[in-house]
Order: sequence, then C-alpha cells, then structure tokens
Amino acid sequence: MACNVGNTDRILRILVGLAIIVAGLVFENWLGAVGVILVITGLIRWCPAYLPFGIRTNH
Repeated sequence: MACNVGNTDRILRILVGLAIIVAGLVFENWLGAVGVILVITGLIRWCPAYLPFGIRTNH
C-alpha cells in the first residue's frame, strides 16, 4: 500500500476530520463517522478513493 496522500492533504484531512467529529458529537448525528474516515486516511497517508482516478498528492 503506497502512500498517496501528501503533507498538506494529510494535515487538512486530520483537521477537517476532527472538526466533523466534534460537530457530529455536538449535533448528535452520524456525520462524525465521516470525520473518522478522514482522520484515519490522514494518519495512514493512503486514500482508497484516489486509486481509481490515479490521484497522488505526495509529489
């Protein structure tokens, strides 16, 4: 599993993911799960959604 998420993308994913998790907790809805996915893909530096499009942000 090769890394396809660059540093800027990684930082944005983690920050936005944490904000979505907090919003999900505050508004008591399931959208926080989307934030968890963003944080995980930011931490492991690999996004499966990028594969079909050949996107790599770690140049």
